[in-house]
Amino acid sequence: MTDQLVGAAPAAPPADPDDREAGARRTAKMRRWRRTGLVLLGWVAMFALWEFGSWWFGSRLLPRPYEVFQSAVEIVESGNFLTDFTASVLKTFAGFAVAAAVGAPVGYLMGRYNYWRAFFHDGVTIAGTIPAIVYAVMSLIVFGLSNLGPILAVALVSAPYIALNVAEGIRGVDKQLITMSEAFGRSPQQIRREVLMPTIVPYVFAAIRMCFAVAWKVEALTEVFGGRNGVGFQIRTEYQLYDIAAVLAWMFLFIVFMLVIERLVLAKSEARLLAWRPQERSSAL
Repeated sequence: MTDQLVGAAPAAPPADPDDREAGARRTAKMRRWRRTGLVLLGWVAMFALWEFGSWWFGSRLLPRPYEVFQSAVEIVESGNFLTDFTASVLKTFAGFAVAAAVGAPVGYLMGRYNYWRAFFHDGVTIAGTIPAIVYAVMSLIVFGLSNLGPILAVALVSAPYIALNVAEGIRGVDKQLITMSEAFGRSPQQIRREVLMPTIVPYVFAAIRMCFAVAWKVEALTEVFGGRNGVGFQIRTEYQLYDIAAVLAWMFLFIVFMLVIERLVLAKSEARLLAWRPQERSSAL
């Protein structure tokens, strides 16, 4: 027995918290580098496939990436990029503002009260299933060739998604938190501000990201049908001139702008507002 005790291996010393944090940071850094490498590899593969397609079909039908890049530079230098993108952005954000002003209160009522949920549910669900092109055509019929058409189309497409996500966020609140807040004498305003609002913020950002791409498509589609300015109007003009390189240039400028909004605005804002969540803190290491 004594020999067994003497020959036993000593227990390993407890790990230093600083070492664990350093290891977590190294792991997160490697994960970011790996993700960046995969993104770059995807872009390289896409451009290689594009170059092959241009060689196979001919540059007249599918312009080469360099030709599209030259056309994009000409668009930026001409000043049309800033003018038309500003017009499209303002109309899209105006439509989002209208959708949030309508969809958020409706979603709150649907999530908070069973009566309003039964009242709004079918209408909101049907509105969310209507094809976007129907909203675009209907907006042009109602407002004609004006800036109100794209704004209305974006609002009609986005409002149902915002309402449904806000309602799901409200229903996802822990009822015991509300009961405990009421037991400690919290007012309804305090419960909404300190319990309900932090819970629905992730759902609101999910709705914004879901609506963002759809709203841009609808806004551009409405401008293609009957706009007087904006990205869709320029795409229609270049199409009528059969300038495929310019059409693709506007499309890729559009994509770059959306990526900037997604990565530098929406993602950063979401990480800042949700920094209190453990998963957000761990991803920031």
